[in-house]
Amino acid sequence: MSVEPEVAVAIVRAPRGWRRIRGMTVGVGAFAVVELQKLRHDRTELFTRMVQPALWLLIFGQTFSRLRVIDTGHVPYLAFLAPGIIAQSALFISIFYGIQIIWDRDAGILAKLMVTPAPAAALITGKAFAAGVRSVVQVIGVVALAYLMGVQMTVNPLRILGAMGVVVLGAGFFACLSMTLAGLVRNRDRLMGIGQAITMPLFFASNALYPVDVMPRWLRWLSAVNPLSYEVNALRGLLIGSPTNGILDIAVLVVAAVAGIAMASALLRRLVR
Repeated sequence: MSVEPEVAVAIVRAPRGWRRIRGMTVGVGAFAVVELQKLRHDRTELFTRMVQPALWLLIFGQTFSRLRVIDTGHVPYLAFLAPGIIAQSALFISIFYGIQIIWDRDAGILAKLMVTPAPAAALITGKAFAAGVRSVVQVIGVVALAYLMGVQMTVNPLRILGAMGVVVLGAGFFACLSMTLAGLVRNRDRLMGIGQAITMPLFFASNALYPVDVMPRWLRWLSAVNPLSYEVNALRGLLIGSPTNGILDIAVLVVAAVAGIAMASALLRRLVR
């Protein structure tokens, strides 16, 4: 009777503590780089996305500045509008980000990414961060255009960097919202329809175009629960010095982004079933 030799079994434990945080950070960075490298195939996207915010400032902004139908106090309407257009541009970029993740599923890329050691939250966070970085270009473009139009905005580089951080948070949340919807509907066409249905209500139910004081009561309630309003508030405080509760605005955006990452991560596996 032969005796089989005993084979030592090594137990590999999942990383904990700082090792887990480091692994999560590395995964987020890797997925973000992968997303941003897609811009190399179509660099004109960064410039074509500036067309819409430029039209809002040049046509809508200048027209309503002359009409003087919206009372913005001592702040010129163009200066009041510019931060709202930055937030709007970031919203339009990120709200359809879920379509990209469905494209990845259909191409078989998502299934390969899901079998990597990185958690689903790293993938979602990386994509959300990439959406925010794409939106940062809008900050630079709108601020530069506002300077050319004679709009009084800050030239403090720290405040401009702060505005970029705010845009990254806001765009990250709306990208996560889009990816959450992708996990629910799992269909490109339906997601496109839902995205189109919620984009303009989110925009108009915020303080991007007009102050909260001129809104009817029911719209004020919607604006109070709309993360876009807090993003616009933070941008106005940083770029034109409007009085605002910056701590509250940033806290709401951080909580919304974390909640969005959690929801999108929980629903991500439904896309590959």
